[in-house]
Amino acid sequence: MTQKIRPRHPEKVKNPVNPIKKKPDWIRSKLSNSKEFFLTKTIVNKNNLVTVCQEANCPNITECWSKRHATFMIMGDTCTRACAFCDVKTGKPGKLDELEPIKISQAVKKLDLKHVVITSVDRDDLDDGGSNHFYEVINQTRKTNRNTTIEVLTPDFLRKGDAYKKVLEANPDVFNHNIETVPSLYLKVRPGSRYFASLELLKNAKKINKKVFTKSGIMVGLGETRDEILQVMDDLKSADVDFLTIGQYLQPSVKHFPLDRYYTPDEFKDLGDIAKAKGFLLVSSSPLTRSSYHADEDFAKLQQNRINNH
Repeated sequence: MTQKIRPRHPEKVKNPVNPIKKKPDWIRSKLSNSKEFFLTKTIVNKNNLVTVCQEANCPNITECWSKRHATFMIMGDTCTRACAFCDVKTGKPGKLDELEPIKISQAVKKLDLKHVVITSVDRDDLDDGGSNHFYEVINQTRKTNRNTTIEVLTPDFLRKGDAYKKVLEANPDVFNHNIETVPSLYLKVRPGSRYFASLELLKNAKKINKKVFTKSGIMVGLGETRDEILQVMDDLKSADVDFLTIGQYLQPSVKHFPLDRYYTPDEFKDLGDIAKAKGFLLVSSSPLTRSSYHADEDFAKLQQNRINNH
């Protein structure tokens, strides 16, 4: 008897088929067979670690892994939300791995990372949304890697009260939470989340820890208008966000949210220039920009820009 394979996105099975638009030349990512790429892959696989690079089907994986950059995804590979744009598996997650803080810290050491990005799936099934686990991973990573700066990309901890404060208690260097899209598209694109709750999280993070760099990102190409993007910029600036990333939405499959259009490199430059003029400490705006893309170099720029501004 053959066992029925559970679909990766059960909630999308009945969705209409949305053909994927052909990618323009400027979207093509480079392939790499470098020694560093395979070293990163070996360390990740040997330690049974999950990376968002693999799970979210990131277009920059070969470039980043060739530089020994990887974004670790903690608390499993299964998310309790079902965002229409995301390729991470949806369903009921398993138990937390109590050894994960040690595994992550050892992998950071083996890869000799100067800057590490730690993200997670949403864990609405946990009372604290996973904030205590984040705390343990950050602390253990710092203990083992004294000179490594730590960036977290967190879920929204929606309806979890003050749970998010535990993450900030661990004193990450960068607190990132992606706003993802404009408010008018939230119900279709990010149905389990709330735009203003995400804004509030970013605002509160900076209130609690003035030293932490706050960061957020938005995807374009989902059907938003230019005015809506500019409004999101203003909202994030009001929440005292330091760093804004703007990247192209790439439709993972025919069952995911349909891509409206590809923005040109000139349009990305225009949006980046506007964001800089609005006063963000740092802006990354390009077709292949992702929230963890060039995170180590960007962190150095953030530090320098803060010094220059004082």
